[in-house]
Amino acid sequence: MTILADTEIVDEFAPFGIRAFTTTRAAGSFGLSGTEPVGEVISRWVRLREELRDEGSRLAHATQVHGSRVIVHGAGWEGWLRVDAVDGHVAIDRGLVLAVTVADCVPVFIAHPSGAIGLLHSGWRGTASNIVEHGIEALAHRGFRASELRIHLGPSICGNCYEVGADVLSQLTGRPAAGPTKADLRALIAAQAHRAGVHHVSTSHLCTRCDNDRFFSHRAGDSGRQLAVIVAAKASP
Repeated sequence: MTILADTEIVDEFAPFGIRAFTTTRAAGSFGLSGTEPVGEVISRWVRLREELRDEGSRLAHATQVHGSRVIVHGAGWEGWLRVDAVDGHVAIDRGLVLAVTVADCVPVFIAHPSGAIGLLHSGWRGTASNIVEHGIEALAHRGFRASELRIHLGPSICGNCYEVGADVLSQLTGRPAAGPTKADLRALIAAQAHRAGVHHVSTSHLCTRCDNDRFFSHRAGDSGRQLAVIVAAKASP
């Protein structure tokens, strides 16, 4: 079975020559700090690169820290780049694969019709620090207006399954909270994106906790991590 055999695909990016998807349990875990032997996990990354080689020969990933730092990747390197302490990636040129690992956190896919792309890892901390606005600004500063971007919020824990404490809710909403309650991270991120000027935001109907048979979920006790991936196919020679 190939890595790409069972993925949750973002169909709306396809007309731009952009492939975006989230892997499932069927592909195995991509978490480099999980309980599986490292060799088995690395072999999945290698297979993924091989399966995407025609679209992008470079792959960028990072040690994720639930922050709001977004890095813009340029030319001048080859192979597999692993950056320290980054939760967001942006690429202007085609042919660069961006990836983040997720379990219940939200994979935020960003696409521009030109092929400029972004991919963010947004848990409650990233959402509270508005990482989506940082990703939008990184593209806007390079000439890609927010109104021209499309954002898709991939499979993650839904608002019915995600209960947080009063302190977390206050950080997410900026309002006092009396006690534990449910929080919908994707709804909050969508609102942030709209406020930043993005007109088109779509959201997956899938929940990592509700659909735990298909996706890894930290809240369900899984140590595995699926991979969110985006790449704008490199131009034909």
